[in-house]
Amino acid sequence: MLRWAGGVTLQDRIRNTYVRGSFKVRPLPEKITESRLRWFGHVMRRKPEHMTRKVLDMFPTTSRRGRPRLTWLATVKRDMVEYQIPPETTQDREAWRNITRRADPK
Repeated sequence: MLRWAGGVTLQDRIRNTYVRGSFKVRPLPEKITESRLRWFGHVMRRKPEHMTRKVLDMFPTTSRRGRPRLTWLATVKRDMVEYQIPPETTQDREAWRNITRRADPK
């Protein structure tokens, strides 16, 4: 999409990193992580009896052979450890926003 917006084709032989740099957009995995953490903060600010908070405590009842599937919550916890974010920060909306907004440089 960025190539199309910038008028760059594959025949120009310009790498995606340069195209993203010209638009000041970070790689997609970083944007996905930011979005996931933003949604987690939104859910954690809900009341404990709200449906979205109750769903976080649910576990799959059947177990299959092999390695357990990676859950959304496990991925969020891994992201929080990677970025060194304490879980209690989710209650402060402004602090959470400042911590989790990492995707696009200014």
